[in-house]
Amino acid sequence: MNKKIIIYILSWVLKIEAIFLLIPIATAIIYKEKTLSSFLIVFVISLLLGLFLGTQKPEDTMFFAREGFIVVALSWLSLSFIGALPLYFSNEIPSFTNALFETVSGFTTTGASILSDVESLSRSSQIWRSFTHWIGGMGVLVFILIILPLTGGSNMHLMKTESPGPSVSKLVPRLRTTAMILYGIYFFITISEIVCLILFKMPIFDALCISFGTAGTGGFSIKNDSLASYSICIQSIVTIFMFLFGINFIFYYYLFKKKFKLAFSISEVRCYFLIYLISGILISINIFPAIKNIPLTIHHAFFQTSAIMTTTGYSSVDFDLWPTFSKNILLIIMFIGACAGSTGGGIKVSRIMILFKQIKAELINFIHPRNIKIITIDKRKIEDQTIRQVLIFIITFIFVFVFSLFIISLDNFDFTTNFSAVAATINNIGPGFNKVGPMLNYNEYSILSKYVLMFCMLAGRLELYPLLLFFYPNTWKNK
Repeated sequence: MNKKIIIYILSWVLKIEAIFLLIPIATAIIYKEKTLSSFLIVFVISLLLGLFLGTQKPEDTMFFAREGFIVVALSWLSLSFIGALPLYFSNEIPSFTNALFETVSGFTTTGASILSDVESLSRSSQIWRSFTHWIGGMGVLVFILIILPLTGGSNMHLMKTESPGPSVSKLVPRLRTTAMILYGIYFFITISEIVCLILFKMPIFDALCISFGTAGTGGFSIKNDSLASYSICIQSIVTIFMFLFGINFIFYYYLFKKKFKLAFSISEVRCYFLIYLISGILISINIFPAIKNIPLTIHHAFFQTSAIMTTTGYSSVDFDLWPTFSKNILLIIMFIGACAGSTGGGIKVSRIMILFKQIKAELINFIHPRNIKIITIDKRKIEDQTIRQVLIFIITFIFVFVFSLFIISLDNFDFTTNFSAVAATINNIGPGFNKVGPMLNYNEYSILSKYVLMFCMLAGRLELYPLLLFFYPNTWKNK
């Protein structure tokens, strides 16, 4: 194992986090807040640690899948630990476990909170919470690939282990250029949302925080009622951008290159839109008798469908009060999630497509044993190895889900609360049902349960394997 390159990359992660901390520092200066000292202290800690660990660049910069998994897991753990310190030092969140929970939720773009009064936080803490979503949405290691190109093509392991979805491919021959394109798209759509929200009379500070949360599909709001107190127009803008950030970024790359036919031929994007449309229509029909206003019904139905399917987690209403049928739809699309290659969480639409195509192939095989059914997506054959990886991923996902559910049940909350809490954290959504509904929080859970749910958030964001391998003893053995 090349431990030196792991430490070197980790040093860059800490230095970049120090740079990101300048955002809340500037905010504290502008609003003359007492939290300034806490953010400055953590800025210095993060910068000095980064400089200390990166004093010497290793001669051997090659690394493989194992190093990739370890450095990704260590990076996200380090980001979360350092990121929690300002909230803890400033006493805005007096418990370190709660501060860590909030920060892990931020970086993993989950949006689950332990805070009952978000509005009481300082502006600097509010923007830091929201900005962690933006950092975690695309991934800090993808950003590192732009400024720290490593030799030998081994840096593809970083992209694969941090990027969501069953497979990752280069948009262009050079991986550094691919990373630049991804961040370029990410930055452009984020700025577009900020501008749109400001044009429709949202305060600049609010527009920044909400756009950071939308871009990372995270869902931290600066209001206790999420987005319910904002106008229908602003909610509609957020609905559109939540949906856009849930689309595979390859789609936008094709649009940018004016390959429109190729862009709209991506079957995952079409399937994503179809699931979104059907879910929104079914929920609209189901909740209409309670609202009795067609435009408002459609608005709230599609807002929450967009928020849950893209795993953003914002709420325009308390959907925990909706009929069981609608809540079941939301629960299903929690697991489906957004497209691979987007900032959204969940199992991913592409994996669901492969799973159903494999089920169909098996059914055909029972009827026609001699018929060899080849599974294709976008006219390309899906290799047996990819199918196997998808099936193993789903099995592992179920195992982690059940194990986590079993542990947090020690708190003796009702089944719906526990089930939705695990579903909402492992799929990086945030709000669940009952005691963890959109207008409530996770603070009632015990310390043990909070750490289990933090594990779920990290495992879900990193697609299970980096975090599982991090705790697997054989990973650390030199071979």
